[in-house]
Amino acid sequence: MRVAALYDIHGNLPALEAVLVEVRARSLDRVVIGGDVLPGPMPRECLDLVLDLGIRTDFIIGNGDRETVAARHGKMSDLIPQAFRATIEWNSAQLNDADEQAIAGWPLTTRVHVDGFGDVLFCHATPRNDNEIFTSTTSDEKLRPLFDPLNVAAVVCGHVHMQFDRMVGNTRVVNAGSVGMPFDSPGAYWLLIDDARIELRRTNYDLEGAAERVRRTAYPQAEVFATNSILSPPSMQLMTEAFSKAELT
Repeated sequence: MRVAALYDIHGNLPALEAVLVEVRARSLDRVVIGGDVLPGPMPRECLDLVLDLGIRTDFIIGNGDRETVAARHGKMSDLIPQAFRATIEWNSAQLNDADEQAIAGWPLTTRVHVDGFGDVLFCHATPRNDNEIFTSTTSDEKLRPLFDPLNVAAVVCGHVHMQFDRMVGNTRVVNAGSVGMPFDSPGAYWLLIDDARIELRRTNYDLEGAAERVRRTAYPQAEVFATNSILSPPSMQLMTEAFSKAELT
């Protein structure tokens, strides 16, 4: 079985389009959309694309998706910093009732059995919620209570926008990275399961062209996204250090 995991698209349509070229070329059996299709500069276009891939597709909820739906009803969480509230509200205005109904049906986790490998659990942040933070450096002592009881061969997650592949006790824990908003070198990051092998993937795309497409949108932080999420993302080291202060809190 071949499965692609696409996480943290964040409305970056050019990055998503580039990844899907590779996905379609591999004749995959299944795609898992791992949460946080939203918010971002092209939410309407990204939603339309992932909801009609023409490939068997599983969805899980991300905190960004959940908060965007909540914002339609004036119920955005107090956890959202003031600097990001306008962008989420703008994204919420791009949704229609059918979008909200679809997103509301996305579960927190999904399991896929891969022949020759075993059960793989997909979650956005951790198996218990869509907002907790852990990284490649979080201690096993903190993580084993989350992963040991699952009895799966592997867990695939996202949320922190950085790829890693590590063992936590007897569980392989792999972060798929971010398609649209990486904290690493520029590009679109995703994950491929090909029978018994997990492969971390990075797709190059036209960064300058993508940045210009974002700038032409009405997204409130279009220039910031074009610069900081496409052309010059923050480094993995910088973000790992930042996230370590908030891990599993």
